[in-house]
Amino acid sequence: MERENLDIKYFEDELLKEKARLIKELKSVGRINPDNPNDWEAVPGEKDDGTADKNDYADAIEEFEENTAILKELETELNEVDAALNRIEKKTYGICEDTGEEIAEERLKAYPAARTKAVK
Repeated sequence: MERENLDIKYFEDELLKEKARLIKELKSVGRINPDNPNDWEAVPGEKDDGTADKNDYADAIEEFEENTAILKELETELNEVDAALNRIEKKTYGICEDTGEEIAEERLKAYPAARTKAVK
């Protein structure tokens, strides 16, 4: 079911810009998992080569935990953007996954990766 009267190219461009931004942010706190290229993993915080004291080591662990939390949120957002781009490819973009009705253009402009008519 293809969506009529919707500037798909505009939304595709917006989603691609958002994807690039998310990847840039992901690279600042993590890296692609070498065992699974569809997964990101947090990078550990900076620590010295054995000369660090307990506080430096604790700071590195805290930074890693913060990076993990940030990474999870960014990865979820990236997956939503990828899913929206996939819906564009399948010509189902802008159609509510729950009801099959059109998602309001204003909602899509506010959140181009929206899957449903209403916020859950």
